[in-house]
Amino acid sequence: MSETQNDASVPEWEQRFRAARVSLPDWAEDAPDRSLFVSNATGTYELYAWDRTNGEQRQVTDRPNGTTDGVLTPDGEAVWWFSDTDGDEFGVWMRQPFGGGADEPAAPGLEPSYPAGLAIGRDGTAVVGRSTDEDGTTVHLVRPGSEPTVIYRHRESAGVGDLSHDGSLIALEHTEHGDAMHSALRVVRPDGSTVAELDDTEGGTKELGLSVLGFAPVAGDTRLLVGHQRRGRWEPMIWDPVAGTETDLPVDLPGDVGAEWYPDGSALLIEHDFEARSELWRYEPGAKGPVRVDTPAGTVSGATARPDGTVEYLWSSAAQPPVVRATTGAVVLDPPGAKAPASVPVQDAWVDGPGGRIHALVQKPATGDGPFPTVFEIHGGPTWHDSDAFASGPAAWVDHGFAVVRVNYRGSTGYGRAWTDALKHRVGLIELEDIAAVRDWAVKSGLSDPARLVLAGGSWGGYLTLLGLGTQPDSWALGLAAVPVADYVTAYHDEMEALKAMDRTLLGGTPEEVPERFEASSPLTYVDAVRAPVYISAGVNDPRCPIRQVENYVDRLAARGAVHEVYRYDAGHGSLVVEERIKQVRLELDFALRHLGLPAGTES
Repeated sequence: MSETQNDASVPEWEQRFRAARVSLPDWAEDAPDRSLFVSNATGTYELYAWDRTNGEQRQVTDRPNGTTDGVLTPDGEAVWWFSDTDGDEFGVWMRQPFGGGADEPAAPGLEPSYPAGLAIGRDGTAVVGRSTDEDGTTVHLVRPGSEPTVIYRHRESAGVGDLSHDGSLIALEHTEHGDAMHSALRVVRPDGSTVAELDDTEGGTKELGLSVLGFAPVAGDTRLLVGHQRRGRWEPMIWDPVAGTETDLPVDLPGDVGAEWYPDGSALLIEHDFEARSELWRYEPGAKGPVRVDTPAGTVSGATARPDGTVEYLWSSAAQPPVVRATTGAVVLDPPGAKAPASVPVQDAWVDGPGGRIHALVQKPATGDGPFPTVFEIHGGPTWHDSDAFASGPAAWVDHGFAVVRVNYRGSTGYGRAWTDALKHRVGLIELEDIAAVRDWAVKSGLSDPARLVLAGGSWGGYLTLLGLGTQPDSWALGLAAVPVADYVTAYHDEMEALKAMDRTLLGGTPEEVPERFEASSPLTYVDAVRAPVYISAGVNDPRCPIRQVENYVDRLAARGAVHEVYRYDAGHGSLVVEERIKQVRLELDFALRHLGLPAGTES
């Protein structure tokens, strides 16, 4: 569709949120002209079916709080989508015909649960992973017209990785050894019997993880593409669980490397993340090395190879909004309406820290020399990283005259296994050491006004915000915490089972087993030391950072008359509704401008 003009009466930061976006379209393996994507075109993120033969697009889901989890069956005849309640992530899989029609339970007989992976076979058989507080992880084989059967069960976290082309092999990721950060692999038959095991942790004695990247997409081919960390970073190899062979790949690229198969199994599409940017390569097994696939500088947040060999990818940079492109140069899927206004490019900063060089990404207003009021926008995860990608939130702060600094602290991905694994046991405190080092650099370099430093973030970033306000009370003028961990002990007891497993791994046990570690890492421990005004937003249905532990923290702030505001909204771990997102950013901006003594009209 053609581009239209933005409404000049609407601030640019709001225009960025409202601009229609699309995800990278997924496509049916045996019907590649049938695709599925996510879009916010209606104001809420929902699933859409797209028939490439005639260009028709159809909205599949329509729910008040949105829908983003969906998959096409291999024949393209149906869409499976996950139905939870108002963002609580607890629900069942539903099925709808690709061309439209009534929704029906996709796996009758399975009670609601948290999802733990899904794979759908060509004969209609599905492998459904489930997680519940009562049962831990279960994996079920669901054949059309038959009752589901359990083929895997364990208290620790696990998930469905993939199903082979002929449906004879199922790849599972599991953490039966108790280390939720480093999975082992098991390939089983549809009856649950084991074909082969691959465990780089050696029973939990080594911190080396494995991940399922996908079976070869060819009939009779038992090769499985897996990710491993044997050389200190994520990289792919080929494992044949039937033949018992492992094939190393000469993909010598710095940073983390992922991969997926080309549709005919003849080559691999390599996705390479390094120092907050990403690129694509093609590798043909047996070749001396990969060949670069040309993409612009920035971040490729998803890519797929089509049957004709064309690669489609979702690209953006901090300055330029996302677009789905093909290696032919064409725009693959153009959402309707006005485009998001551009923002300012990101600049790299490397700062010496207690655990090594820290990479930070800096955006600052296009005019003015500083020092600027500065928002330290801390990413969630913690096993995630900020990148040179378009983000409407940081752009909004830049529009209002703030510099924005994003820190890829220890625990972040993309800088090697040792950097990601470094935060164990002193959880939260290690990340804040890195954030403090970057804060000191920002002030000394003249970028940041030391009297107007804002610590902000969502999820794990919200947790670090509250923890930082309490452990570094003289460093921050203001805190903005979205869906945070605020009371670690209560959060552990109320959160979904898979996150309990992660917390046991990070802290070395339960709150009863290692109470001193939970106490040292809990924002509630330091709440009475908080002096900066605090703004907290929380979803009342959040299974990851549940509301009760947030209320415990807020009660402690209120008891001593600390300056704070709380916004509760009826959704889960964040919102899929555009206007709700805008409302939350507007409330944060208003809170910050008021308490920092800045005029509301600062926006450029």
